[in-house]
Amino acid sequence: MKVYRDSWGVPHLRADDPLSLVRLQGRNVAGDRAWQIETQRRKYLGTTAAFLGAVGVAWDTFARQARLADTAERCFRALDGDTRAWVEAYVAGVNEGLPAGAAQAPEFAKTGLTLQEWEPWAPLGIWMAVHILFAGFPSKLWREQVALHLGDDAMDVFTSEGPRTSGSNGWMIPGALTATGTALIAGDPHRYVESPGVYQQLRLACPAYDVLGLAVPGIPGIAHFGHAGDVAWAITNASADYQDLYEEQLRRTADGVEALGPDGWEAATVHTESVEIAGRDAVAVEVIETARGPVVIGGPDADRAVSLRYPPRVTGRLGFEVLPRLLQATDVAAVDAALEKWVEPVNVVLAADTSGGLLHRTAGLVPRRDPENQLRVVPAWESKHQWESWIDPMPRATVDGVAVMANARDLAAPLGVEFAAPHRFRRIHELLTARDGWTVEDMPTIHTDTWLGSAGSIVDPMRDLADLSPDAAELRGRLQRWDRRMDATSTTASSYAAIRKALSRRITAHPAIAALDDIDSTEMFLPYLDLLTHVSFALENLLTSDLDIDFAALLRESLEEVAARKPRGSWGETHQLSPVQLIRGPLFTRDEEPIDLGLSGDHHCVWSTSSVPGTTDLTVRASVARYAWDLGDRTKSGWSVPLGASGVLGDEHHHDQLPLWLRGELAPIVTDWDQLTPE
Repeated sequence: MKVYRDSWGVPHLRADDPLSLVRLQGRNVAGDRAWQIETQRRKYLGTTAAFLGAVGVAWDTFARQARLADTAERCFRALDGDTRAWVEAYVAGVNEGLPAGAAQAPEFAKTGLTLQEWEPWAPLGIWMAVHILFAGFPSKLWREQVALHLGDDAMDVFTSEGPRTSGSNGWMIPGALTATGTALIAGDPHRYVESPGVYQQLRLACPAYDVLGLAVPGIPGIAHFGHAGDVAWAITNASADYQDLYEEQLRRTADGVEALGPDGWEAATVHTESVEIAGRDAVAVEVIETARGPVVIGGPDADRAVSLRYPPRVTGRLGFEVLPRLLQATDVAAVDAALEKWVEPVNVVLAADTSGGLLHRTAGLVPRRDPENQLRVVPAWESKHQWESWIDPMPRATVDGVAVMANARDLAAPLGVEFAAPHRFRRIHELLTARDGWTVEDMPTIHTDTWLGSAGSIVDPMRDLADLSPDAAELRGRLQRWDRRMDATSTTASSYAAIRKALSRRITAHPAIAALDDIDSTEMFLPYLDLLTHVSFALENLLTSDLDIDFAALLRESLEEVAARKPRGSWGETHQLSPVQLIRGPLFTRDEEPIDLGLSGDHHCVWSTSSVPGTTDLTVRASVARYAWDLGDRTKSGWSVPLGASGVLGDEHHHDQLPLWLRGELAPIVTDWDQLTPE
């Protein structure tokens, strides 16, 4: 077993067989990302408060109540023997590498976090902790609030891309439209930009396969974005709805707790767990599970109780059987067959091979049930809300030109209710169909397109505004002539963003909307129910709604407000990258020259750099990787991540890709072993 590095510090792993290779993968990630993967493990166990303090209690309570650890173990034990041995080999490697990895990660000493041996099912638990909120089930709590105050019809106003953690761009160009005559696959997943990074650039090579791609630290294999030479694949979140919330009626009995189901009162399971908190006394958490699922809000002694039903808990399957099979795939048919066992999260997949095979499909497990389940919390005691079966077959498409995936309705429309606004999808399709002869070198022109498709919802109505002050009229004129590109150097883009922010705040304060802020929920879900955030992301829909609000008057006030504040700096001066860190710390060492973190783009641009429009310009969600896979010659492919290959501050590869990523460029991929440096 051997680890090689390229000039960016990216690990290329080589072993004699798949089990030795996956063990080496575990050992390697433990060295490069010890703090990151161990804290992710503590998340699924619900033990983060033990070293983070009170800030971790809300999550730990949810993790215990949702039964993440128990579900992970259940799914692990249901794996076939070969997959189980493969996961166990990875965990063995992690356990071998963690002591050395933790020794170079100062966060362990800073928090007092001590190492523990990983459970064999830890990767499955990490996967669940990362993705349990992916389908956005808290949105059902929000839509319930909207329906209560504004009526059922108003729910559609807020069913747009909102305060969620997932999203992506992806596209596939068939050989007929490329310079090489073979397909290209490219894109960029959008999540919270974390430090260390969400994805690890990686190569896994043994006599059975040789695959490079973007791995999730703490997870064996290369699940989402991979290039195996003869075949390559990529995904985006399908925005499917596959988790349900049930209003439960609970009562205590001499034997425990009962829940009211469609057939009457039935026993629920109940036990108590203790959440340790650094510097404070531990708190007891009652864990209750009904026939629908674990209770994640309230309980028998609270005003309400709500349970969560999700596929891995119901089926005992997570889809990890797919991971080793993807590595072994040599063509599109093999990728397609492997994905039949995928469970969570539900994805849209693109794949291509060197023989001209193309694939565009969805993959995952989505229940068939009453349409109301997708919209709100539903009564547990009504039989019509029970799950009936699974959607099968999952939607797929015949590829007869460029294929685009950008979280829009498109292929996944039958699977959910809340999708991304169509601007990124339409813009990518428009750019790709405008010409042919595409190459990998051209892909950054798509990755970094800054045209803002939603700008017209604010700029166009300005034409009808009357009685403006001279300053406001001048600003309106500039916006009318603006190319609608959110470039970091643009002062007009900055002014537009300021007007959008002012308008969002005014709509939020309007009496017709303000009542939505009266929310009583657990601490865990309050960030998903923030009124200003929802108004900001639903702004385009709101401005065309029939709500009793004089939007023109609010727009005029917002324009006047921003016009009176001059001069205004460029967009990049306030639209700065602000990576999420479990413990806030520096991105740069003291002896380094800081890097300007100003960003182009915006939420609805292809170059998607999301802030919360009504609150701040700081960017916490953006491309957590960029990739371009060339099926004709893998060595012509490219990739980049926001920071670097190492999760250790002070390492030369901690953030050496940051300048490249800020410019939207791709680092070359080297596969010749003689050009790599062995450790």
